[in-house]
Amino acid sequence: MEAASASSKPDAIDLSQLCLSEPEVIDLTQLSLRPLGLSDLDDLMVWTSDEKVANFCSWEPYTSKDQGIDFIENAAASFLWRRAICLNDRAIGCITLSSYAAFDKAREKSVELGYVLGSNYWGKGIVTEAVKQAIKAAFIEFPYLDRVEALVDVENLGSQRVLEKAGFQREGLLRKYLVRKGKSRDTFMFSVLLSDLHPQL
Repeated sequence: MEAASASSKPDAIDLSQLCLSEPEVIDLTQLSLRPLGLSDLDDLMVWTSDEKVANFCSWEPYTSKDQGIDFIENAAASFLWRRAICLNDRAIGCITLSSYAAFDKAREKSVELGYVLGSNYWGKGIVTEAVKQAIKAAFIEFPYLDRVEALVDVENLGSQRVLEKAGFQREGLLRKYLVRKGKSRDTFMFSVLLSDLHPQL
């Protein structure tokens, strides 16, 4: 077998033959927020069992449908407000508002926002739109509120960008504030006020 000549060159690649996939375009007009139901179980298991999704959450990836059923049927009581993030009516995530007024009356005019989204839908503007809808719902459905806040791990850059795009302000760093996966984590506090959205109020 003859050795290849040092001057020989590989065949040129015909770029016209390459199949370059176009990025998926999401129609955000098909995005909606609605209550979770048992009919959403299979869709819910897709993102609750995803390690990438659970990475910045307090819970570990789900391993059984029983966990999903329990979340749908029983976990709602722990939130002031909970909705499925739906695209074409399929539950691809969840967004919540939590109130701590029962434990601290000084916080009766504020709620904490939380959300989770299937990793296949990250980076497409879906959560930003869902957060905007949730903020609007919060101040309409709970007119006594002055503030919606969100706590974000310092390493969760994507979630920080989501909140900034949705109109939240980063207020400061809370050192070793939350425990995630057994470790104390530095956390950024974000907030949006009713007066931010309606300066005349």
